[in-house]
Amino acid sequence: MIDFELTEEHRMIEKLTRDWAAKRVAPRIRELDRRGDYDRGLLKEMGEQGLLGVCIPEKYGGAGLDYVSLYLVCEELEYVDTSLRVVMSVHTGLNSMTLLTWGTEEQKQRFLAPQATGEAICGYALTEPNAGSDAVGLQSEARRDGSDWILNGEKMWISLADIADNFLVFAWTDLEKKRRRDHSGISAFVITRDMPGVSTATIHGKLGVRAGNTGSIAMSDVRVPAENMIGAENEGFKIAMFAIDQGRFTVGAGATGLVRACLDASVKYANERLAFTQPIAQFQLVKEMIANMAAGYEASRLLGLRAAWLKNQGMRNTRETSLFKWFACDASERAAADAVQIHGAYGYCDEYPVERFYRNCKGAVIYEGSREIHKLMQGDYALGLRRDKPLRTDLPAWPFEG
Repeated sequence: MIDFELTEEHRMIEKLTRDWAAKRVAPRIRELDRRGDYDRGLLKEMGEQGLLGVCIPEKYGGAGLDYVSLYLVCEELEYVDTSLRVVMSVHTGLNSMTLLTWGTEEQKQRFLAPQATGEAICGYALTEPNAGSDAVGLQSEARRDGSDWILNGEKMWISLADIADNFLVFAWTDLEKKRRRDHSGISAFVITRDMPGVSTATIHGKLGVRAGNTGSIAMSDVRVPAENMIGAENEGFKIAMFAIDQGRFTVGAGATGLVRACLDASVKYANERLAFTQPIAQFQLVKEMIANMAAGYEASRLLGLRAAWLKNQGMRNTRETSLFKWFACDASERAAADAVQIHGAYGYCDEYPVERFYRNCKGAVIYEGSREIHKLMQGDYALGLRRDKPLRTDLPAWPFEG
């Protein structure tokens, strides 16, 4: 039975996240965004608060909480700024939760444990200059050299590229399958920043998420030990898709928080701003925009909690998570546009936060599967053209046993 009532533990992590973000980030975020400045110290604080390891078992240094808790953390962080939720998506959702499911015990001790506490920061590197939604179009390759692998390639649009200590990367290990575009020839590896041949660079001039770090990774004859391969050889595509289910979930949760932020800011402004001798909250078209935000928030939250419940049961949730991500991100884009409209000229400058919300919301409509990809997926599901099989038959249910 699905129960949408939050437990006392859920409410505690929700309040902890809300209070920390309001105290430590909200007063500074406008200046950080203006300067395009990334504060590495915030990552340390997130680790100290237990946020980076919220869903990681206690045996690996995490808080041992469930996917509803991860949802709540992401919603509360993006309520303040998208850059905070991006950290959760990449560090926790895409990387750490994937290592928890697919990594060996040795890999969990070596990589996952320090990530859960924030001692190490991690990234996820699938996207390339010519491979985004078309993940099979990646060009990175790995060839055997004794007991090691030699990686070459370039990754693009990688969050925390200049910050992370290690990355979960994907490359072709079967070049014949690469020529046939057979995704069963891709493998997953962990590479570390200090490996010779690894270099990163920051992308400047982004429309939004300016307080977050985004960049590229170049791999030139990077020697990677065989024990850094995650999962079995040529199992990388399945691992990437599992990771993306986690990433999409956190993106949708963050987008839901952004809808709520737009709603709260718009309600406050509409009740204070006078036009024609009365608050603009009295105007019907303003009410319509605010009503749409309220509906978008409630529907997005319910979709997110349903996806969280499925994840807690260890059930395949690609369809539900895709729908949640698509719906919530579209709702956030509409809410941000309407919030700027309600604020009028003031919404066009950064005196109010809705200008930043408007810039930040657009990225989520593109990454982790574009809006168009999710529409095609949902159409195929509805038409019976797509059916999911378990990526694994032993996906961990919560409470996670690691």
